[in-house]
Amino acid sequence: MRSRRISCLMLLICSLFFSCADDTLYYQYQVIQDTAWEKDKVYYFTFSIEDNTRPYTITLDIRNNNKYPYQNLWLFCNEEPPIGTLMRDTIECLLADEFGKWHGHGISLYESSFPIRTNYRFPYPGQYTFSFRQGMRDSVIVGIQEIGLRIQPAGELDKK
Repeated sequence: MRSRRISCLMLLICSLFFSCADDTLYYQYQVIQDTAWEKDKVYYFTFSIEDNTRPYTITLDIRNNNKYPYQNLWLFCNEEPPIGTLMRDTIECLLADEFGKWHGHGISLYESSFPIRTNYRFPYPGQYTFSFRQGMRDSVIVGIQEIGLRIQPAGELDKK
């Protein structure tokens, strides 16, 4: 009888852990070939928005290694909506402090997250494409291994 109660209690605890649903709409990484990002290489992320009445948080994730020679990373970002004009932005990602200590999580591969839009309402439902191109002075930068884009309903980042 006691082992049955313990089993039921364990099952209840496990179901509580797995009952929390991840509400992430889109989460995709792209690998930077040979960790050498050429100036003219553009990375595209395409996703669909069905509910444009809901606010979203758009986060850019960067994975870099110790070979990245700079404190920051400048990126040119384009947002192509299903209707309307292309929106352009320039983003600075601070990957390290002034002493060279990486901000991201990791040991030899560091992951940093940069919210690029918070409480953002997409103007139209439909397919959107975000694209990123490195905006550093060098024609090729080394040490950036992957970039990722995450779209979540606003407030979801606070829960994790």
